[in-house]
Amino acid sequence: MAAAVGRICGARLFKNYGVATTQLLSTLGVVGGGVGALLFALEQSVQASGNEAHPPHQPWSHDGWFKSFDHASVRRGYEVYKQVCKACHSLQYIAYRNLVNCTHTEEEAKAEAAEVMVKDGPDEEGNYFERPGKLSDYFPSPYPNENAARAANNGAYPPDLSYIVLARKGGEDYIFSLLTGYHDAPAGVVLREGQNYNPYFAGGAISMAQVLFNEAAEYTDGTPATASQLAKDVATFLRWTSEPELDQRRLMTIKAIGMFTFLLAISYYIKRHKFITLKTRKLAFKPSK
Repeated sequence: MAAAVGRICGARLFKNYGVATTQLLSTLGVVGGGVGALLFALEQSVQASGNEAHPPHQPWSHDGWFKSFDHASVRRGYEVYKQVCKACHSLQYIAYRNLVNCTHTEEEAKAEAAEVMVKDGPDEEGNYFERPGKLSDYFPSPYPNENAARAANNGAYPPDLSYIVLARKGGEDYIFSLLTGYHDAPAGVVLREGQNYNPYFAGGAISMAQVLFNEAAEYTDGTPATASQLAKDVATFLRWTSEPELDQRRLMTIKAIGMFTFLLAISYYIKRHKFITLKTRKLAFKPSK
């Protein structure tokens, strides 16, 4: 970009604007080129070391502008999170009310919330107390603080999963591949105590052990709980937690497209109707004698 601006200035296309304007445009070109280089470097840094395997794309049911979540899969993914992932990972930005009319009925969501005890208060005497959870409560963290989480996981801090799909390059493809990609470390790769090898994780060495096996969780709808099915459902669930409003936004997009298409057709008809006399009239000049 800077070179292009330099050639334009060298061609003296802006000679009428003076030296100050030429210098300003050159400066803008240099700044624009620097910003572009910075953005490219940041994009490359997202890929971390660059030696991890790239997750293949999976045929997700919600993959597309006009497709919605498979809510049965989202519910099964919640069951996987509850039975397997909840022991280490939090969902601190998701409330139990988000489950209503998506994965659970209101009564079922209230029952899910009531299973946890929430610290509340102070009461009239200034004391804190515990009460059953309500729909307005957020999913509790399995640990009281970060230090406790690291102490329980050999120094590793389990990340919050609320926005993990949007925070990782590859999205739900990465989550699925990571959960199903554990195997023995190849020759030459040295792992520290407590680490496992996963080619989809940056560097290959991951502190989280493989947690999804056949029958590692139980589905209430009777779906066979294979390892790949568990990974698929929990990846779909985590995609939903990243954007719980995705279905509503896509539905609004469909409505907006339909509405604006109708308005465009009406506008075109009115334009043709009102301006047809102006566009087809003939003007004749008759000079006065």
